[in-house]
Amino acid sequence: MKNKILGVLATSFACAMLVVGSGTDAEAGKKRVVFGGGPAGGTFQVVANAIQVYKPVKSADDYVVKAQSSAGSVENLRKTNSGKQQMSVVYSGHVWLGREGKMKNDPNKYENVLAVAWLYGAPAQLVVRADSGIKSVKDLAGKKVGVGNAGSGAFANCELFFSHMGVWDKIERNAMGYNDAAAAFGNKQLDAFWLFTAFPSGAVMMAAQTNDIDLIDLGADAEASGFFKDYPYFGKLTVPGGTYKGVDQDAPSFQDSALWVANKDVSADVVYDLLSKVYTAEGLAHMIEQKKTFKNMSLKTGATNIVTPFHPGAEKFWKEKGML
Repeated sequence: MKNKILGVLATSFACAMLVVGSGTDAEAGKKRVVFGGGPAGGTFQVVANAIQVYKPVKSADDYVVKAQSSAGSVENLRKTNSGKQQMSVVYSGHVWLGREGKMKNDPNKYENVLAVAWLYGAPAQLVVRADSGIKSVKDLAGKKVGVGNAGSGAFANCELFFSHMGVWDKIERNAMGYNDAAAAFGNKQLDAFWLFTAFPSGAVMMAAQTNDIDLIDLGADAEASGFFKDYPYFGKLTVPGGTYKGVDQDAPSFQDSALWVANKDVSADVVYDLLSKVYTAEGLAHMIEQKKTFKNMSLKTGATNIVTPFHPGAEKFWKEKGML
């Protein structure tokens, strides 16, 4: 009787394992490509999710893409360099600083991270209440400010710019993601919050539903302080008036470029195949459907604004397209 019971249990267990395993049969033997995105409410995660769910990518014969959330650019740089993530989105400035060993408080050289494609320009945005009287970053002294997730590109660039402006140690810093910052701002727990992401941002739109908001003229602060001379990889850009409810005037700012990157050991064939799938009329239309931010993605822009080495698979693709 005992043996019979054990036999039934063994059979049941085997059946259960068969059911569990059946969902992954299609992925058996495929190379797993972990694609690092970012925090909720940010465009980095949209990139990773969009590539993961694109049907031609899902039907690839020899690899499977798995989107993974992260703190953002700096964490993605480190994890991609170590191979914990095979691909990710990282700001161009961090790729360059990382290769040169010039990251803040981090002399390591992140030379295993190679460029795949330019994705979009990511501008700095600083949200305040319209009646706050805050007109410059310097006016934030003594204020409660959302500065982005620790480990994110937003946080790193906020620290860089605010330190350059002499206010980083004069504010009450709150490290949090965009959506959390927008909620705290709406509850008047923050006086301002910083973003480094493409516009329009859902978090800023959320904040504008609960408060009359304004965007600080970061371009004026950057020009007057010599920021562009000290950090030449940042480009000038303006958030057009009307992008957000109640903000009718243009808001000059600066931007970095968000890059699709890969670890050097990722197969060149995988990188080439992914680019061949995404950079088609259908693939680019799919990206724009996920977020209008990607409207500037194209064969003409994919190899531009990149000052660091390309992955061999990407180099092959862009050369074939006549872009390198």
